[in-house]
Amino acid sequence: MSTAPPIKLSKRWHYASEQAISFLMQQAVENTDVVSLAAGLVDFASLPVNETREAAHALLADDAAARKALQYGTTAGSDRLRTLLLEHLARLEGTDVSELGIDRNQLILTTGSQQLLSLVCEVLLDPGDICMVAGPTYFVFLGNLNGVGAETITVHTDDDGMCPQALDEQLARLEQSGRLDRVKLIYLVSYYDNPSGRCLSDERRGPIVDIARKWSKHHRILILEDAAYRELHYDGPTIPSVWSHDTDHNTVVYTQTFSKSYSPGLRVGFGVVPTELVGPLCDRKGNEDFGSSNFNQHLLARVLESGLYESHVEEVCAAYRSKRDAMLAAADREFAGIDGVSWVHPHGGLYVWMSLPEHIETGFRSDLFQMATQRHGVMYVPGELCYAGPVANRPRHQMRLSFGVQTPEGIADGMRRLAAAVHELL
Repeated sequence: MSTAPPIKLSKRWHYASEQAISFLMQQAVENTDVVSLAAGLVDFASLPVNETREAAHALLADDAAARKALQYGTTAGSDRLRTLLLEHLARLEGTDVSELGIDRNQLILTTGSQQLLSLVCEVLLDPGDICMVAGPTYFVFLGNLNGVGAETITVHTDDDGMCPQALDEQLARLEQSGRLDRVKLIYLVSYYDNPSGRCLSDERRGPIVDIARKWSKHHRILILEDAAYRELHYDGPTIPSVWSHDTDHNTVVYTQTFSKSYSPGLRVGFGVVPTELVGPLCDRKGNEDFGSSNFNQHLLARVLESGLYESHVEEVCAAYRSKRDAMLAAADREFAGIDGVSWVHPHGGLYVWMSLPEHIETGFRSDLFQMATQRHGVMYVPGELCYAGPVANRPRHQMRLSFGVQTPEGIADGMRRLAAAVHELL
């Protein structure tokens, strides 16, 4: 038996321990026969093998370019790719680069968008500082906030996303209680929200930017716009970003990733940040990685230059549209006859948000979760994970269902199994 004294771990570890994502991954590994409607992974069949092979061949065929890609890069990332990303962002915004009002020096390349979410928390938030979030919101980001000891306050959200009036009223209450100076950040998943599939309406985007400016009395309150699912758009209106409403580009931090629209294996994301944040974010990032994968950045640059990217996104969206339709059709077929069950009809993304009768809890320790995973062989993400604050105060009858991984047939089977578990509890 070892006589060594125990290892003393940091408070940062304590804040970040027991993350739900670890439990979900463990369940997926241990229950391989379970139909997973929980995994937020992308469609396996649509991964861009041919496009990436062609880009890699072109990159490696040029010795000078290959050596440059295989060398260390810079913390902010490849100049070439950042220049291309200005053009990419301009296309998404329906304008041209000259009208964006920024240059590539305000772009930072990251390991997926998740790295930028983490870096923003580390650079902005001290223990006890406040971040405002929608309810529900991306539960992995809630882990980032916990990891820096931040306080998270939920703002009322409906089918059009975070409610500006509710945000304004919440900030007014914080001022009255003498805590406005602790508010540093407002976090929004602006397109086809993970977990709810909702899209922040166009009419609310500008007012939320105005509210952040209005209440920036002690210091600037920033908006962190997570646009990870922006390009997974299947129908409905095409909406400019929240960032586009920030005409001075000093209030909104915009982040996007190619993990959903191209390949999560490349782990390339980017952020567009206010000028004053570029240095602090790069300082912190440099301590961690000296720069994200330089080779992957050069490879993605080849993909964008070749024209292969746009056609691939069209194929991906067609595949996901059919999967979304399969899940919605299965919901109509399996759940329409159950009183008190409703679900969101998303225009994009990877998720359908379902609410059950309030007396049916969905958490990890609930009868439904045990019955669904152990008896009926289907898994989902409990909705309570996606809310901030004490567990006892969160809605406990909701779930996130993902249509990203399964085939349409697998989705239909999973929804049938889930409905059987719900029926058994009624």
